[in-house]
Amino acid sequence: MRQFLVLLLAAALAMPVLADAARSAPDDMSARFRAGMEALSAAHAAPDREARDALLDKAISEFRTMLVVDPGLVRVRLELARAFFLKGEDGLAKGHFERVLAGNPPAGVALNVNRFLAQIRARKRWSVRVGAALAPDSNVTARSGERTILLDTQFGRLPFTYRGDKPRSGIGIALWAGGEYQYPVNPRWRLRAGGDVSRREYRSSEFDRMTLSAHLGPRWLIGRASEASLLASARQSWLADREDFRDVGVRVEGRHRLSRRTTLDIGASRHERRYEENTHLDGSLDDVSAGLGWAVMPTLRLDAAAGWGRQRTERERERHTSRWGRIGATLLLPRGFTVGGAFTLRRTDYPADWFPFVLGGGARRDTTRSIRLSVHNRAFTVAGFGPQLWVAREERKSNAQLHGYERVFGELRFVRLF
Repeated sequence: MRQFLVLLLAAALAMPVLADAARSAPDDMSARFRAGMEALSAAHAAPDREARDALLDKAISEFRTMLVVDPGLVRVRLELARAFFLKGEDGLAKGHFERVLAGNPPAGVALNVNRFLAQIRARKRWSVRVGAALAPDSNVTARSGERTILLDTQFGRLPFTYRGDKPRSGIGIALWAGGEYQYPVNPRWRLRAGGDVSRREYRSSEFDRMTLSAHLGPRWLIGRASEASLLASARQSWLADREDFRDVGVRVEGRHRLSRRTTLDIGASRHERRYEENTHLDGSLDDVSAGLGWAVMPTLRLDAAAGWGRQRTERERERHTSRWGRIGATLLLPRGFTVGGAFTLRRTDYPADWFPFVLGGGARRDTTRSIRLSVHNRAFTVAGFGPQLWVAREERKSNAQLHGYERVFGELRFVRLF
């Protein structure tokens, strides 16, 4: 825990440095805008790709610097999105175009932005993501700190000392990478193929975790505002460098743009899980979720999501269902800062008898609450990687003894999207 607090303090002390970097930009916004527009115009007439990209980088730099100072400049954001689009960085272009729509632009501008978004969706091929993080956790094992358990005996209800696993803290190193390619079958159909790999290591190797996943399937561009995918997926997980479990199944993904500002995402999956050692946990996993994103304005986005899940293990006592909901917000601030927060509530029911952990016997019920806060500075990157800090507090309350816990964890991550 002490190491965790030291990390948070170091990150907090680093934030003023990032702010100073943002404030060092010149205040002559008009000159920057002209320079950016000149570079953007010259890029169209560049003699080769190298010269074109150099001019686009110049335009991107000017526009980004302006948005660091004032993220509410919709016209500047539009030109930045165009520069990213021309450079082929569609993921970044898409995010900025969507924020432009949140600024209620004139009908003609909105029409052009939607045309850009349609082209991005149609020409999407490769997407790659990589990242690394320092990940402290006050309770890596997610164990209860209780040391006393009550048991019903012939002499009445008596306390006993529990000598099992205790909460343990640690600082992990997390690495991850993933990518996807979409092969165009025809104007409305794509074939998606991709995979992800992640690795998390701690000083004590018993907590090390590695995951490898892959997916394959068609993507259907239903119309200008809708799409759906049906994917076969598989995942292999290792714990402490030993095979832990593998999942094989299918998932469905869908997205529909309800309006300029709102987007609906839905998903459903069914997988069969098989463990290498804990075979009593073998069984099926079902998940259904829906999420709504609302760009309130170019600098503020709200998100809400809800879901349901079920795991049908071979051991009846481990079978459970979950219902969850989440609300969150992301706000772009002057001087390059972006702050965010989210609150999640989850209810999990185990209908089987959980005696003796549930006094008197009966079903186990858990309620888990978590709150997550994040901050990063858009003006500060190292070799294209941007530092992001997030911290979360999670608490699970349970009517089953020894199954509640508290933990504080987070990541200081460096992320790059291609």
